[in-house]
Amino acid sequence: MKISARNQFKGKVVEIKEGAVNGIVSIDIGGGNVVSATISMSAVKDLGLEVGKDAYAIVKATSVMVGID
Repeated sequence: MKISARNQFKGKVVEIKEGAVNGIVSIDIGGGNVVSATISMSAVKDLGLEVGKDAYAIVKATSVMVGID
């Protein structure tokens, strides 16, 4: 896979919360970090996503917010 986004995190799918239209896919990228994304259920099915399978969390954004406690 070759894409322009530089923030690519390989991990394992640990949860998929299915909705009527969208699903929330959670990917464990290691070090106790889990990245979640809301994607269409059509995309979940097209990508063949299942708990336990490898997947990439790919971040491409024009802005990123940072916060502290």
